[in-house]
Amino acid sequence: MTDFVYRNVMRDIKQNILKGSYKGMRLPDERSLAEYYQVSRSSMKRALGVLAEEGIVFKKRGSGTFINPLYLKNQALFRYEGSNLGLTDSFKWPGKKQTIKLLSFHVVKATPEIAQDLFLNEQDFVYEFKRLRLLDNQPFLIETGYIPIKIMPELKPEILQSSLFNYLEDEQNKTVTKASLNITVEPSNKEDQKEMKLTPTEPVGVMDGIFFLDDGTPFEVSNMRVHYHYMRFNTFVNLNR
Repeated sequence: MTDFVYRNVMRDIKQNILKGSYKGMRLPDERSLAEYYQVSRSSMKRALGVLAEEGIVFKKRGSGTFINPLYLKNQALFRYEGSNLGLTDSFKWPGKKQTIKLLSFHVVKATPEIAQDLFLNEQDFVYEFKRLRLLDNQPFLIETGYIPIKIMPELKPEILQSSLFNYLEDEQNKTVTKASLNITVEPSNKEDQKEMKLTPTEPVGVMDGIFFLDDGTPFEVSNMRVHYHYMRFNTFVNLNR
């Protein structure tokens, strides 16, 4: 199974899980899934194994593969799970459509801090952009990002109005697979209150991150300010190694 096909199979199974497509919280058997996706049994076994490692499904000996109920416990969750760390794939709210509004897009010289985080020279230039993410027209996140021009010289505003990481996968066969994240809570500022319709007494979640390509290259520095109502983060710990 090529990386591209593998990612697509994983993404589709996750989407079907979130849409409630599998009755009784049980996935079809391995043979049926392999036939449906037209991949080998060994490839499908690998895909299901990764889903199990990530805590999305679990295998019950003699009974099949089931969806982990804890994975679906909260309606809105950030689910950073491996093959794609973009918000479009990692943030889900059942029944609601996520859209992106581009607020600003500029080319600027990297600050010393940005240059350090992205392993750039201080004379290098980066794209600076700000995006507002919405769920059915409800603003829930303001994202400010910085990307080196030399890594993605063709970046255009229209690309940023949809999933940037999916564009990387589908058009350039590059994948963002690693991230370093710091998660805190702060009082909302005036921009938060304006764009996400918050009152001065309401807080925001703040996620600062550096995202890396699968070859280890730092790709983006990002600051994400999240409406407190949507700030629920889910992770999975597996001690059975």
